[in-house]
Amino acid sequence: MVTARYFTIKDLPETERPRERLIRFGAEALSNAELLALILQTGSRQESAIVLAQRVLKGKQGIQGLRYLVDASIEELSQIKGIGTAKAARIKAALELTRRLSSFSGETKPVIRSPQDVSDLLMEEMRYLDREHFKAILLDIKNRVIDIEDISVGSLNTSIVHPRELFKTAIRRSSAAIILIHNHPSGDPTPSSEDIEITSRIVWGGEILGIEILDHIIIGDGIYVSLKEKNLLNK
Repeated sequence: MVTARYFTIKDLPETERPRERLIRFGAEALSNAELLALILQTGSRQESAIVLAQRVLKGKQGIQGLRYLVDASIEELSQIKGIGTAKAARIKAALELTRRLSSFSGETKPVIRSPQDVSDLLMEEMRYLDREHFKAILLDIKNRVIDIEDISVGSLNTSIVHPRELFKTAIRRSSAAIILIHNHPSGDPTPSSEDIEITSRIVWGGEILGIEILDHIIIGDGIYVSLKEKNLLNK
């Protein structure tokens, strides 16, 4: 009887192994599957860690890639053949570290000069959320970030926010200006009529209180829309 021999990462030339490529060229040179394979550490008797990672990233029900990893629970991931609870936990731990790193350290104060700065700050944290989250970036007089406040969480396609809650937070933190930001779980950041209407109400409230609303950024899947750039801030 011939024993089947399964392909492993060690069968690859050393220059093509994910760990060696990361050490030599940096993490940015690796594909998503290669990075995930390093997190998984091992595959199974039937497949290498890279093949397992590629299979995991295929996702299910139309959701693929990194978005699937974010959306899937530990229980769902652990049910994938070759994953199990330990590997599922490692995946979720790595994702949480990424989310935390996407936020600024409380010891530093980023300066917001453009909508791209807002995207750099919050895109990776918000692009995969499955509900609309409304946040406020509180700024001092030099447009340095004081804090990023969670204002509300809505439904799949609706963000519920009341200007009273927003300005209560801004006044409490002595904010000179605010940037509004929320996500569209659909991935399309095109502003709705409701987005424009609530922005106008908030801008009006800010004028009364002496707190400037600099912009409202809507986050999609890797893309964003600035209402200020679209001349929709004061509609």
